[in-house]
Amino acid sequence: MTEASNAGRRPRIGWAALLLALAGCAGPLQRGPGDGWVAAWGSAMLGQAPPAPAASAPWQQPMRDVSLRQVVRVDAAGTALRVRISNLFGAEPLLVGAASVARVAELAPQPRLDAASLRPLSFAGRRELVVAPHAEAWSDPVEIALPRQADVAVQLHLLRGPAVASVHLGSRMRSWAVAGNRVDAAAWPEAVVEEGWWHLAAVDVRASPRAVLVATGDSITDGYGVPSGSYQRWTDALSRRLAAQGRDAVVVNTGIGGGRLLRDGLGPSLAARFERDVLARSGVTHAVVLIGVNDLGVSHRGRATTPESRAALLAELQAGFADLARRARARGVCLIGATLMPYAGSGYYAPGPENEADRQALNAWLREPGRFDALLDFDALLRDPARPARLRAEVDNDGLHPSLAGYRAMAAAFPLEVLERRCATAR
Repeated sequence: MTEASNAGRRPRIGWAALLLALAGCAGPLQRGPGDGWVAAWGSAMLGQAPPAPAASAPWQQPMRDVSLRQVVRVDAAGTALRVRISNLFGAEPLLVGAASVARVAELAPQPRLDAASLRPLSFAGRRELVVAPHAEAWSDPVEIALPRQADVAVQLHLLRGPAVASVHLGSRMRSWAVAGNRVDAAAWPEAVVEEGWWHLAAVDVRASPRAVLVATGDSITDGYGVPSGSYQRWTDALSRRLAAQGRDAVVVNTGIGGGRLLRDGLGPSLAARFERDVLARSGVTHAVVLIGVNDLGVSHRGRATTPESRAALLAELQAGFADLARRARARGVCLIGATLMPYAGSGYYAPGPENEADRQALNAWLREPGRFDALLDFDALLRDPARPARLRAEVDNDGLHPSLAGYRAMAAAFPLEVLERRCATAR
């Protein structure tokens, strides 16, 4: 659907709800070198210990002599790609026997590959790869023509996987597995389906977009509630909006469901993974950080709090956000903050009035000028004016997460002009 056809369906609160604090930005963004690498897709890894949620072969862990087909959508047009294989959480080596990539001609019900585009991957000139424990490795570049938002299938033959796999289970995309080495075969009719990405952390494309935006955070960014393969996360909608307007910018999503800013949750804390999942992404120029609701919610779920404990948590969160801003500015990355959406309707966290007061206090601090290079006021965008502690009914999924309409509203309200600016490196 085009930008124009969506215009009449936007929420009541739109662009005006987003506060822009661009004092830290320094003029138009210049196009990068034409032979550079940029992040075109990414995921945030976390550890998956056996037994895996689906114990059916060939998905049993640790994986042995299994080929995986994993589909990703690259957000930059280019002439070549490279793939990053992850063993970040494994305590044993990850042995890859072979790997390949191909464009996907059709997604459903199972990926149908463009057989003419099937390319073997190599690693330092060899098809085999050993990834050391707690390490990652890039493939060699492979020439392949990729249009913007192309679906790419990455095939990995895992000779031997570690006991703890490095995965992203909140992929909102299916993957396929078969026994043996099948990475050079286009058709896998007997493949077994599972949701998630395994040992696949990044795909870079040789391109030179004007901006690379990495969006990170918790399950709201990770796309909770999005049907598998539908590409309806708020970042997916933003990517389509940029493409429809001819904007030369890439969007990469590194959210983790259950993620927290300060402490580990279902995965590492954002403070711990900020370098790997945001600042180290190839060519990153901008980042959006939407996180904190789980820090607040976990602190009071099923336990008593005191004014002192809540004040201490708010101070810790403020210090954590300030540290992210400092680290981003030290790298010349424009950091875009975001206010926390209301969650009083959440049966999982069931916040009381004092917890809602904490959310509002944190949002007031986040809105203060100079905290970030820009601020997205998603609270103002999605809250119910009559009941500001709750999401509006038309954008509410479960009292905590936005609905699909809510994700579209977030993307529609993003101020695209922010991506036309660059931020000076702090000294």
